[in-house]
Amino acid sequence: MSKTESLRERRKRELRQLLSDTATRMFLARGFDEVRVADVARACGVTEKTVFNHFGSKEALLADRWDAQTDDLCTRLADPATEPVDAALAVLGGELDFLVASAKQHGWAEIRRFGELIRATPALVAHAREARDRLTEAAAVALAARWGKPPEDAGAGITAAALAGLWQVYAGSLERNLSAAKGVRVVRADLVQAAEVLRRGL
Repeated sequence: MSKTESLRERRKRELRQLLSDTATRMFLARGFDEVRVADVARACGVTEKTVFNHFGSKEALLADRWDAQTDDLCTRLADPATEPVDAALAVLGGELDFLVASAKQHGWAEIRRFGELIRATPALVAHAREARDRLTEAAAVALAARWGKPPEDAGAGITAAALAGLWQVYAGSLERNLSAAKGVRVVRADLVQAAEVLRRGL
């Protein structure tokens, strides 16, 4: 089967990106709570229903990469040749690369404003927490399947929780270090240090 993106798929992807980019600009300019989904829809020339066809919630318009991260992590965890810690590091490394590419396009000041908006908005904080919980649950299921265990296996559960802790390290390090010139390098170093702790065991 060809992996070439169809015209329909391309249009769907482009509309999703337009919705997310437009919503992000509006949220940064006016505040998350001051912008309705209907406002985003109107700005993009679509209906509110169309927005929800692409995003499950208003929060997902701004923080829309969790599903991709979860899918990427589970795919990597399914490969028995990839150590679980390496799988998590690869996903987070990709996220950091995406952040750097976004900063080149929009500037680091905008990236910092984006992070500040998320931290200052309770609904977005809750969304991130729930998304990380879903990532943890999906990782546990993927690990259990890899090891031939039932989905509720305790070993898979605690391993997934430990891996999800790397996402907390990542978020905290971003918050502390993105104002510095060497911030990205420090974030990478923090991830490596945390991963080494997991490799050695507690």
